[in-house]
Amino acid sequence: MEPSEPFNVLSLRHVPADPESWRAAARFRFLVDGVDVVETIHPDSDSSLFQETLLGPPETWPLRAGGEPRRVELSNNDCLTDCCGGVFVTIERCGGLVVWTWENTNDIRVPLPPDSHFDADRYDAELDRFAADHSWEEPVDTAARLLARELVALDWHRRWNRLTPPRGFGVSVGARGEDAHVTLRFRVEDSLLAPAFRCSTMPVTGDEPVEDQVRRFAERIDTSDPLPAAQPC
Repeated sequence: MEPSEPFNVLSLRHVPADPESWRAAARFRFLVDGVDVVETIHPDSDSSLFQETLLGPPETWPLRAGGEPRRVELSNNDCLTDCCGGVFVTIERCGGLVVWTWENTNDIRVPLPPDSHFDADRYDAELDRFAADHSWEEPVDTAARLLARELVALDWHRRWNRLTPPRGFGVSVGARGEDAHVTLRFRVEDSLLAPAFRCSTMPVTGDEPVEDQVRRFAERIDTSDPLPAAQPC
C-alpha cells in the first residue's frame, strides 16, 4: 500500500494526571502533522492511552505497529467505550509504512480523516523517543517505572508460580499527593479456575530516594510470595 500524499508525521506528547480523573495515571496524546486529530473529531474527550502502558517491553506498547492489524482505543467519554463510544485506530505495518485507519464510535456523523501513512522508521523512532523521555515524571511515576523494570529483571513470577508479564502482572500509579503509592497488580487462578487479581501497594514518600524505596519493595517481593499479603482488586 503506497500513500497518495507525502508521509504523515507522528508527534507524541505527555498529559499530566488530572486530579479530577477517576485514575491517578498520566496519559499521552499525539499529533498527526501537528493536529490533535482526536480532539478534532471527539472534542473534550479523555485519552485512553496511559503512560503506564509503556512500562512493558516495546512489543506491548499500544501504538507499536506489527504485521498483524491492531485496533487501539484512543479516547473515551470517561466511560466504557462499549457504552459511550470513542475514537479508535487500526494500526498495521505494511513494509516501510505504518498505516492508521480511523474509526469514531462516539459520533458516526463526524467525518473521519483519511488513513494516516507514516514512514515506519520515523514512526518507531518517535515511539522510542517518547518512551525514553522521563522529564515529565513525578516521584511516584519514577517509582512505577523502576519497579516494573526491577520485577521483570528479578523474574519473581516464575519463582512464586505466577503468570508471566505482561498478562500476568502490571505496575501502575495508585495515588498521588500525600498518599502517593504504586500498585502491583497480578493475576492468579482461583479454585474455580477463573482469573482473579490481587494487589500489593508500595508507598512512595519524600523521605528517601525513590530508587531505595523501589529496591526494598522489590527485594521483599523476590524473597517472599506476595499473594498471602495481597488484597483483591
